[in-house]
Amino acid sequence: MKEKYNYLLIALLGGLFFVPFLGASHLFDWDEINFAESAREMILTGNYSTVQINYQPFWEKPPLFFWMQVLAMKAFNVFSDTSGFSPEFGARFPNAMIGIATLLVFYSIGKKLYNSKFGLLWAIAYLGSFTPHLYFKSGIIDPTFNLFIFLGVWFLARIITPINNSPAMGLKGAILSGLFIGLAILTKGPVGGLLWGLTFLSFWGAGGFKIQFLLNSIKPVLVSIGVAFLVACIWFGLSIYENGIALFQDFIAYQIRLLTTGDAGHEQPFYYHFLVVLLGCFPISVFAIRNLGFVKVPKTNVSSSDAEVWADTIFRKWMIVLFWVVMILFTIVKTKIVHYSSMAWFPVSFLAAHTLYQWLAGKFKWNNWLSFGVIFIGGLMAIALALVPIVGMYSDHITPFIKDSFVVGNLQAPVQWSGTEPFIGLIYFAAIFLFFHFRKKEKKSLALYMLFFGTAITLFVYSAIVVTKIEGYTQRTAIDFYESHRGQDIYIEPLGFKSYAHLFYFRKPVPAKLKYRNGEEVLNAPKLDKPAYFVMKVDAGDDLKYHPNLVLIKEENGFLFYRRK
Repeated sequence: MKEKYNYLLIALLGGLFFVPFLGASHLFDWDEINFAESAREMILTGNYSTVQINYQPFWEKPPLFFWMQVLAMKAFNVFSDTSGFSPEFGARFPNAMIGIATLLVFYSIGKKLYNSKFGLLWAIAYLGSFTPHLYFKSGIIDPTFNLFIFLGVWFLARIITPINNSPAMGLKGAILSGLFIGLAILTKGPVGGLLWGLTFLSFWGAGGFKIQFLLNSIKPVLVSIGVAFLVACIWFGLSIYENGIALFQDFIAYQIRLLTTGDAGHEQPFYYHFLVVLLGCFPISVFAIRNLGFVKVPKTNVSSSDAEVWADTIFRKWMIVLFWVVMILFTIVKTKIVHYSSMAWFPVSFLAAHTLYQWLAGKFKWNNWLSFGVIFIGGLMAIALALVPIVGMYSDHITPFIKDSFVVGNLQAPVQWSGTEPFIGLIYFAAIFLFFHFRKKEKKSLALYMLFFGTAITLFVYSAIVVTKIEGYTQRTAIDFYESHRGQDIYIEPLGFKSYAHLFYFRKPVPAKLKYRNGEEVLNAPKLDKPAYFVMKVDAGDDLKYHPNLVLIKEENGFLFYRRK
């Protein structure tokens, strides 16, 4: 196929794998529903400058991703009963588009550095890896944030360690780097600038803290910082003007607290993010390991006269530095959540593509460590894919061994299994087998296609069939309750646990005046102006379950449903 069609091919592959079934399951608490609810409240209130949750200022995140969700929700008219698209589709659609854009960026940069073969390999490898693939079918912020950070680092690398035989990026590169970092800050906050700055300083340190390098870098770096500041001020300045300095101070305080303290339930061991990347980014994680060590850069010049040599040395060094900056920073941070280290997936994908490109070119021989990694981790993933449906199908045999009463209740949900779902895991075993079969026959490219497309197809089918059933256990009972009361003039609140589902799925209307900020205030109010309903988990404390103001309506699948007396 001619190279000019490769962009179209990649876009079609991204659309084929990322767009279908976006609305197959409800949004997941917390993050997916949290962000979609902020977008919904923007639409209802017409206030697009202040992020809100429960019609109160929400200082945890800037608005850029929510603006993207608003555009999708409006474009597909998702809250209309006559629309053919669900609210879930609208909430997740921006990331599907970001997924396509990410694959195209990888192809474009890979082609610039090496050739179209490398670009295709890089894009397909990312498409066919577990968590990178799944995140483009989600409604969370990080895929968008990560792309902006990566582009900021890419243009930074081009301007301060240029390729001699390429057109100089100069001021244009500095502006573009700052633009994308500014967009990253507007997406998730100052951590975008922090990652960019730490990557630059760490690259300087990895080169021996040479003063001349720093002096040469000052001007473009300051330009980038200035542009990023101006872009970020589009919202921060407007927010301060409209809401005063207090909301901005709350936002900054939250960002600092996020980096320095641990949230309950999210404190994990120090190796957590390394394990997440190793397992979650399979298969690319296995291939990237070979490239995570020291890179010897030619001593003749900071730059290289050839793009491929520059990519092999200088840009690879940038990617290694970016990987370690992300991993070390979020290992230090006490709150540990899967997507905190998701920025590391980008350099991992380049380093994996670099390893595989060298293997395809015969520059190194396949070794037993690579075989062990693919077999062991691939086997674990295949077993996990098969076991999840089996747990659901035989939940009555498993629950006697589970001590968590909420989980036991969840597994009692009437989710229907056909009995064929575990075979998806077996199909993935087959993909791994075919990879080794064709590798042994020296059909290297075909082997990689089997591995990466086998992973992508497995995840596509699993998302459409199994993930919807998982959601049926974890939250659908509560969501059905919220939806059943939609349109009624009532209060409906969770008690004893954090959730945003009642806001989004009850579709809480804009209140004339916000009388109560949470369920506890509704529960303990001396007198209410309308009926009130509450949802608890079965493991809630007795002070809530037996509260004198409550009457139990029913217990179902791990949830308790009450009305206020």
